Amino acid sequence: MKKKILIFLISFMILFTSGCTKILKDNNNKVVTNKTTGQNLVSNILCQPENKETRKLYEDNNIDLNKLEKCKDMSITAGEYEGIWTTVFVKPLAWLIVKIGNFLGNYGVSVIIVTILIRLLMYPFTKKAAMQSENLKKAKPELDNIEKKYKDKLSKEDNILKSQDMLMIYKKYNINPMSGCLFGIIQIPLFFAFYESLNRLPAIFEESLLGFQLGTTPLIALSKGNYLYLIFVVLVIVATYFSFKLSSADMANANQGNQMKMMTRMSTIFISIMSFSISTGIALYWIFNSSFTIFQNLVVKRRKNK
Repeated sequence: MKKKILIFLISFMILFTSGCTKILKDNNNKVVTNKTTGQNLVSNILCQPENKETRKLYEDNNIDLNKLEKCKDMSITAGEYEGIWTTVFVKPLAWLIVKIGNFLGNYGVSVIIVTILIRLLMYPFTKKAAMQSENLKKAKPELDNIEKKYKDKLSKEDNILKSQDMLMIYKKYNINPMSGCLFGIIQIPLFFAFYESLNRLPAIFEESLLGFQLGTTPLIALSKGNYLYLIFVVLVIVATYFSFKLSSADMANANQGNQMKMMTRMSTIFISIMSFSISTGIALYWIFNSSFTIFQNLVVKRRKNK
């Protein structure tokens, strides 16, 4: 059964999260970079850039921009057909960001609004995952007793009895061990969809929000002496840490708890390093997505404690 689940997840990842972004390279096979923002340009953008410098870079590298629609007039089927992933996830999301951005007059604000709207739509699923975490905390004392009971019993029969006892407790507290994985499975393709959409929308990487250029990474900003972009690094790290911490249920035993703490630390460190090389637009998505998770878990926790 576990092998089937693993095969399904691998197939799912290959089908839906295979990269669609194609980096633009010049005749010498060097990556084309916008000198102003420091962003590596992609060849399969979904609409026309308006910035003169950016347009010239594309035209100099044999990209026919006339085949593309203007970003403000972009359709949900913009560009050529590139497969299920792009058609079902990337283009509709990009289209939604553009349309809301047109309405609000700023694409940075649009990224924030779309992030919150998607999280509200996902709330019924994510709420269940958060409630499972709280239920597991309530069941922890009884699960600890089972661990102690079968600590030195390693036979096949004892393992079966241990599993049966644990299933009874799961049933008592309405715990579904698999439900906690659901949100994680949904989150991965969603992040990739945002990453693809924002990278392929000139309307995004040419836009700014409160003076911060959405296509610039903190690493590039630091190289130019602009230290204000460190704000996004700090916010990404803080939001990630607390969202992981609040989403992690108390484990059934100390060993599992230590493993979870280690995974949380490693994930936070990895994302902290990555936060220097993600654009401001992606950082906005990550910060508000994680903040929604924090708020949701605090609400669920408070209701459970009443």
